[in-house]
Amino acid sequence: MNMTDVEKAWHLFMVTLNQDPCTLTCYKKTITGIPFVYVSPSSPNIERTMIEDSLKKAAASAMKGKRLTLSMSFVREHEALYVYRVRFLVPQQKMFCCGNMCIDCIRFQ
Repeated sequence: MNMTDVEKAWHLFMVTLNQDPCTLTCYKKTITGIPFVYVSPSSPNIERTMIEDSLKKAAASAMKGKRLTLSMSFVREHEALYVYRVRFLVPQQKMFCCGNMCIDCIRFQ
């Protein structure tokens, strides 16, 4: 089965994040179509900024070589868990020729 770039990015993102020394565990949960990442820090001394740096580094390595962008926002902190909404966005592409001789016309692909 061939995975899409987004699926590959998610897989690599979660693997990288679970191997990060700042995180004890992390998992992804999709609620009403929106992916949330739950991160448990490896020690009480780990601050939210350190977790966010780990998330950004993991996302950067997951997106490397792919045409994706990251959308990430902090949702809440619940006991020892940080919750983030994380999305890998695919750039929009034209689906038809509008006849205006655009540089990125679908005819040239």
